[in-house]
Amino acid sequence: MSLEVELKKYRRQIATDAYPMSIGELANLYRDGEMDIHPEFQRIFRWTPGQKTRLIESILLGIPLPSLFVASNEEGVWDVVDGVQRLSTIFQFMGILRDEDGELLSPFVCEEAPFLKSLEGISYEGAIGEPGSLSSTQRLDFKRARIDVKIIKRQSDNRAKYDLFQRLNSYGSVATDQELRNCLLVSLSKTHYEWLVSISRDENFLAVLEMQDRLINERYHMEMALRFITFRRIEEPRLSKIGNIGEFLTEEIVSLVEKSPGQLGEEEDVFRRTFQILRAAGGSEVLRKWNPASGRTEGPFSLSAFEAIALGIGFHNADPSITSEIAAAKRIEFWSMPQFAPGFSTGKRADERMRRTIPAGRELFA
Repeated sequence: MSLEVELKKYRRQIATDAYPMSIGELANLYRDGEMDIHPEFQRIFRWTPGQKTRLIESILLGIPLPSLFVASNEEGVWDVVDGVQRLSTIFQFMGILRDEDGELLSPFVCEEAPFLKSLEGISYEGAIGEPGSLSSTQRLDFKRARIDVKIIKRQSDNRAKYDLFQRLNSYGSVATDQELRNCLLVSLSKTHYEWLVSISRDENFLAVLEMQDRLINERYHMEMALRFITFRRIEEPRLSKIGNIGEFLTEEIVSLVEKSPGQLGEEEDVFRRTFQILRAAGGSEVLRKWNPASGRTEGPFSLSAFEAIALGIGFHNADPSITSEIAAAKRIEFWSMPQFAPGFSTGKRADERMRRTIPAGRELFA
């Protein structure tokens, strides 16, 4: 396929429009529920008060802002693809920003700015003319400031649309890969995002993983839940083509949202039964390395054990015949195999390791 043919093909996948809009118009869209800036993102895209103040200062000074990218969903509502924190800051300054529960957040009060030193202590609202708030003229100027809006139309291909989301946001302040995936998932389907949140909070799952608070805060438990759903039934020929695990998981977000409610229910049943078995089989020790020589559990949570033991049980749909006693015995059998002796994964990429652990786990519980 030539470059020109590829250009024509992929340009058709993203239909866009663009025009400038005033902050007042954007605020009205937000108030009317016609723009979703996803309050779920606020834990992820965090700006300091200093960063927020500099944005407000830029608007008041008339400094042009970068374009906003929005995607029109099936209901015609605009999902903000790039510009979440900018719009959140603007709307919080105006006193209209709401949290995930629909509650109004406290209006943002500016700090001293690099150029406008008198901006310190200033908020948007308040009695007009009183110290501590913008004047009526300043409010009008603020609301009339215009921002270029790039609109990705409804007919655009979802994969192409959210590949754009990833590209625009991967250079920002996202703390972890999974937090970025969560943003992608919320944008594609809030229902599927809430489903992944729900299963990742399963008490048996969390007890078996026994993760530090830091990893929970970075949503690593959600990544592990996504790994389970993604890899438990993956065809073995695909294992050889995975490449970078992080990129593969991100691409599979689109496949996740294609699952029907019934399919999600089946996946959830297998997930919860698997970790119920594993918790009964040894709790937090069951997915740690077992040393055949010493007969003891060693080290922290092991991805190799997760791929062989947890995914092995999951591959067989957590069959009732797989009891906790069987799971505990199979765990010891796995670590006793010569090919999985200590150091077997040293120097190997994750995808290379998985080509061995996942098939071994499926055979182990056959």
